[in-house]
Amino acid sequence: MNKILFGAVSVSVLLSACASAPKKAEPRQGDAAPIVDIRASGASGADNMPTPTPVTTTPSVSPNGGGYLAGDGPGADTPSHLDSIPDAVPQAEPLHKYANRPYSALGKSYTPLQATGNYKERGIASWYGKKFHGQKTSIGEVYDMYAMTAAHPTLPIPSYARVTNVATGKAVIVRVNDRGPFLHSRIMDLSYVAAYKLGYINNGSAEVEVESIKVDANAPLVAAVETPVVQVVPTVVAPVLTPAIPVEIAGKPTGKIYLQLGAFKAQQGAESFMARMSEVSIDSGTSLSLYQKSGLTRVHLGPYLNKDAARAAASKMQSKLGFKPFVSVH
Repeated sequence: MNKILFGAVSVSVLLSACASAPKKAEPRQGDAAPIVDIRASGASGADNMPTPTPVTTTPSVSPNGGGYLAGDGPGADTPSHLDSIPDAVPQAEPLHKYANRPYSALGKSYTPLQATGNYKERGIASWYGKKFHGQKTSIGEVYDMYAMTAAHPTLPIPSYARVTNVATGKAVIVRVNDRGPFLHSRIMDLSYVAAYKLGYINNGSAEVEVESIKVDANAPLVAAVETPVVQVVPTVVAPVLTPAIPVEIAGKPTGKIYLQLGAFKAQQGAESFMARMSEVSIDSGTSLSLYQKSGLTRVHLGPYLNKDAARAAASKMQSKLGFKPFVSVH
C-alpha cells in the first residue's frame, strides 16, 4: 500500500485489501479476468499460509491456501518461522510530524487521534501483503509484511495496539505505522504475519477488537501494556447476515452482453470477490451478478447495449482492477 501521507492529502487506494498468490508476470494488455479457487478454512500453521511477490495479473490459490483479490496477497517465499516472530514491543515514540494531520481518502475526511490509549473498537480487519511489501508506509517507513505492523485510519502513527480475534480470543500487539483501510467499512489492515498469528489468513478478514496501548516513557512497559482503555465512538458492528446471492444458471442463449470480472471454482469465492468489486465505481445502468457455467461461478457486470460498449468499459476499468475484463455473451 503505497500510502505515504504528508499533510492533508487525498489518498488514492487501490482494491487490494485482502491477499494474493505465487509470482507471475505483471498485467499485460488483454489479460483475462481471474479464475480463482478461494477456500475459507482457517489458517493454523505455516503449511496453510500464502506468501510476497510483485503485482499479479491473476489471483489464485497458492499451494499454502488463502483467498484474496487480484494484485495483492501472499508471496512465493514465506519464512518458515512465522510462529516465532514476536509481537511488537510498545515504546514511547514521537508522533510523525505530518501523517497525523486531518486528511481525506475516497471522498471521506479523517481526523487522526493525537494521543494513545483512549481508543477501543470492534469491527472487521483485513490484511495486506505482497503488493505493498517493500513500499513506503504513510510515515515513510518500508512496509514489511513479515513484521508485526498494521494500518489504521485514525490511530496516532506510530503507536501500538492490541488486536484480538473475537472468534478465537487470540491476541497480538502490533505497531501502527500506516493509514488505511478505506474500503468496505474495515477498521484495520494487519500485516500478513499479524493476520497469520490471529488465524484469519485463509478467510481474508475477521472480526477483531482493537485497543490502543498507552505508553508512558517513565512507566514500566508491562504496566503500560495493561493500561485500561476508554471506549470511543463505535464505527463497525458485527457483520449483518445477508440473503443468499442469486446465481443465474447457463441455459438457452439470450444474447445479453456482459463483462466477466472473474470465474471461481467455489461459489463462496465468487460471492466474496463480487462484494469487493462492489466497492469499485461501475457504469450507470449495469450491475454485478453471478453466472454459473461449465462448473465455474462467474462474476459478471452488465448488461451492455453492444460489444463495443462492453469493450470500451473494459478498457476503462483495467487500470482500476489490475486486469482487463473480457466480453461474455449469455
